[in-house]
Amino acid sequence: MKPLQLTDWRRQVAEIYADVRDSVDPPTAWTAWSEARRALFARHPQSPNIAFDEGQRGHIEYFPYNPANRFEVGLVEIDAEPESWPIGQDGVLTLQAFARTDGLAETCGKELLVYWISGYGGGLFLPFADATSGVETYGGGRYVLDTIKGADLGMSEDRLIVDFNFAYYPSCAHSEQWVCPLAPAENRLPIRVEAGQRSRT
Repeated sequence: MKPLQLTDWRRQVAEIYADVRDSVDPPTAWTAWSEARRALFARHPQSPNIAFDEGQRGHIEYFPYNPANRFEVGLVEIDAEPESWPIGQDGVLTLQAFARTDGLAETCGKELLVYWISGYGGGLFLPFADATSGVETYGGGRYVLDTIKGADLGMSEDRLIVDFNFAYYPSCAHSEQWVCPLAPAENRLPIRVEAGQRSRT
């Protein structure tokens, strides 16, 4: 581990998402986000793609932007027990589902659980899988939010922004050196979410 490099990586990720939240035009923000992620993966020493050939490190593919995949959802608080998710040599990650989305079921077939990552500072975590998982997208699912890592699309008044166009792969999808929490069965959508990061074609 190289703490200063990793800190710089997280700082740059956070800055990319800050620009997304500051934008008033989601498609323009998405274009800037996708290009910035490609550039970061291509050149940063903490890139999960660092073992790839230099010309392949920034090769990240996405579905085209579709405004129909952007939602502003309510959150219904739930009472759930903390869960322990194994993450390899890093031990166990403790998460607790604290809310269920309210506003996805009609389009997506069900609502999603939103997790709070316990530990120092904490953070929101929203992983999901769908009918593209294991076919066009990573089998372990994708992330929409991981605020500890800076992936935060923000709120619209009191509603959480869930924009699947910004869905991305966990680091373990890029390299076996990483172990990541994957989408639980409760967050597997029955539909195809043709938005966000996809596998190389």
